[in-house]
Amino acid sequence: MTLGCKVNQYESTAIAEEFEKHGFTIGKFSEKCGIYIINSCTVTAESDRKTRQMIRRAARHNPNAYVLVTGCYAQLNPGKTAGIDGVDFICGNSNKTRLVDAALGLIASGEKNHAADIKVDDIKAAPFEPMTIHSSERTRAYVKIEDGCDNSCTYCIVPQARGKVRSKSPEVVVAEVRGLIESGYREVVLTGIETASYGKDFADHYRLIDLLEEVDKLDGIERIRLGSLDPSILRPEFVERIAKLQHFAPNFHISMQAASDRVLGAMRRKYNVKMVEEYINDLREKLPTVTFCADFIVGFPTETEEEFLETAAFVRRVGFTHLHIFPYSKRAGTVAAGMDGQLSDEVKADRLARLDAIGRECVYKMAEGYIGAQKEVLFELCEDGRAVGHTPEFLEVAVITSDDLHNQVKTVKLNGFDGNVYTGFIV
Repeated sequence: MTLGCKVNQYESTAIAEEFEKHGFTIGKFSEKCGIYIINSCTVTAESDRKTRQMIRRAARHNPNAYVLVTGCYAQLNPGKTAGIDGVDFICGNSNKTRLVDAALGLIASGEKNHAADIKVDDIKAAPFEPMTIHSSERTRAYVKIEDGCDNSCTYCIVPQARGKVRSKSPEVVVAEVRGLIESGYREVVLTGIETASYGKDFADHYRLIDLLEEVDKLDGIERIRLGSLDPSILRPEFVERIAKLQHFAPNFHISMQAASDRVLGAMRRKYNVKMVEEYINDLREKLPTVTFCADFIVGFPTETEEEFLETAAFVRRVGFTHLHIFPYSKRAGTVAAGMDGQLSDEVKADRLARLDAIGRECVYKMAEGYIGAQKEVLFELCEDGRAVGHTPEFLEVAVITSDDLHNQVKTVKLNGFDGNVYTGFIV
């Protein structure tokens, strides 16, 4: 069971491949299995609750099963995790590939641990854990290129759970992507905990754009995407170089969080609103088909109604294909948790609903410009006479067809939009 971000999903795939190498068969979490692994998340209080719920659910599926817990919640809360009935083994975010050894040891012992075995290292001193994948369940393969975060955002617990920035070597990334291409994947997503910081720990000033240029040269690569980015990376020199790539899919997911300069300062973000708008305008000039989606937090401590309206106005000005909106979640151990001016759940819910409505208005307005256009769609899901995929701009498109178009690229003329998915027909 994987909770949380794309990095966790990538790591779970790598863990599963390690188990398969040792002869294990990978089942579904809902099935009765002999071993359950929960890759946990702790980004919000709700993530913590879901992690504990999944651990208990595993024990209910099969009381005799071995239960192993890893990930961010386990890293920060090993004692609480050990206190949940049925847990046999706990590791954090620095030794996930050793889970198979722990499982083999439990099997050899023939009995469950009376007290959970805790193997959680000091994440601040942990190196980058060697980890690669050779397959993915979809046509799109995620490749983890970086771990950790050196930012000190006042609302975020992730640096404490993931440690400092550590980057995978360019040679390993390129080799991993080459292997995925050879396995038939047409699209790769380079991702990390703080993807924009890739290479920050290297001595030779090698950075994310350098890696992108190398991956872009690989034979057989068709689409390259990036995981969520701090918008401060989108400086003119970065944009100038990324616009020259042959296979970059023109869509950016930016971690904006707010569009009030005072609130951004209280969050300790590294940019202001004017800067980001200038970067976005520059990108649109150099990549005319580029689209943007973004993360926003509403109801941050002391956020006024006027400051919320600044964020709403920014969303209207920019226009996003999708918004990920989160009500501020108070996290123990963060600076923001101790701030005065905590807002009520009712205020947060109201602002979330209003910003979501504005975002949807923008999406419908943007859709008017796409209806009638022809787009290249990489199809990912085909069932019940319907094929669904994405354009390079990450527009989701569905067509009615009896053909199996999985992992194929087809030209589609868009003729409708239901608020989430575009419809069309194959040209």
